[in-house]
Amino acid sequence: MATAAIAPILELENIDPERLSGAGLRTFLNISSAWGLANDEMRALLGSPSESTFYQYKAGKCGTLSHDTLTRISLVIGIYKALHILYPDETLADSWVRLPNRNPIFGGRPALELMVNAGLDGLFQVRRLLDGRRGA
Repeated sequence: MATAAIAPILELENIDPERLSGAGLRTFLNISSAWGLANDEMRALLGSPSESTFYQYKAGKCGTLSHDTLTRISLVIGIYKALHILYPDETLADSWVRLPNRNPIFGGRPALELMVNAGLDGLFQVRRLLDGRRGA
């Protein structure tokens, strides 16, 4: 049942990881810049790669990313897109992840804390919440 709930969010089954890795990572880095993420936050969202691997990523040397990393990147891209649909004000859309949030899943903390601390599950929770808000 969990797989069926995830299917509309991610369509990674028929992807070519080698082809998508570079573009996905570049997009992730651009979103990270828009959100003002620190290196440790970026690493956490990517699944905590080693520092040396992370700095290779930042230098544009990513090779073929794992399915887990591509899933994480896909979720971040979906969150970013949903925020820009929900909040046409770019400043609000990009700062939303850092704003305190009254939704029960956040407990008054920013969404970024859940995304960083709860790993893949936190990314899925935020993505589902935003997709639900925009009626996707």
